[in-house]
Amino acid sequence: MSKSTHINRGTKLQQKAFIKGQLDMMPLNLAVLPWGLLCGSLAMQNGFTLIEAQLMSLLVFAGSAQLVAIELIANDTPLLTIAITTLIISSRHFLYGLAIRQKVIAQPLKWRLPVSFVLTDELFAFSHHPKAYQTKVRLIYALSAGFSFYVAWNIWTLLGIVAGRLLPDLTNLGLDFAIATTFIALVIPAIKNRATLACVLASGISAAVLKSWQVELWLVFSALIGMSFGYVLSRGRVQ
Repeated sequence: MSKSTHINRGTKLQQKAFIKGQLDMMPLNLAVLPWGLLCGSLAMQNGFTLIEAQLMSLLVFAGSAQLVAIELIANDTPLLTIAITTLIISSRHFLYGLAIRQKVIAQPLKWRLPVSFVLTDELFAFSHHPKAYQTKVRLIYALSAGFSFYVAWNIWTLLGIVAGRLLPDLTNLGLDFAIATTFIALVIPAIKNRATLACVLASGISAAVLKSWQVELWLVFSALIGMSFGYVLSRGRVQ
């Protein structure tokens, strides 16, 4: 095989990976449309300027953290409280990074930095393949999927900003349910053993109970309970 033929083949594989990344992420891009609308409109209704609302999606790029931060900022919450709260909410991304560390550690920094920026819940759901991120083609696939989600999120936020100015309060339409449905869609395919199932069930049940008891840190506690159940069962399976 000549050098030019090899280069052309490599280019075609990269192009296919780019297109596949866009197509594979498209359902999730559409699924977060209500979430983005809610985020943009909520920012406008709480006194954010158009630029401030859009910059939050451009720079923070974390839906759940953005929604909570918007409410806290609107209520004049101290900066330290906002920082700690958003840190707790977004701490799962630290775990995502640890989970894929061995797959990307050999890659140059110019690849690892953009991957870390777009490593959302949605892209992490695509990261379970044993060879994910380990070749240039797979890196292109991941970045294509990740940045397509970034672009979609910012478009939906912009639509929410416009809608927040022109339409009545969108928070009464139940758009926040999109958050739950998106995470359900991401979690269900990952349930492949009893430990994971126990983790999901324990988290869900404890979250419902603790929230009904009006425990302020119900989300944090339910996550810890779920992880504990999953860890104990997984250790028992290994032994």
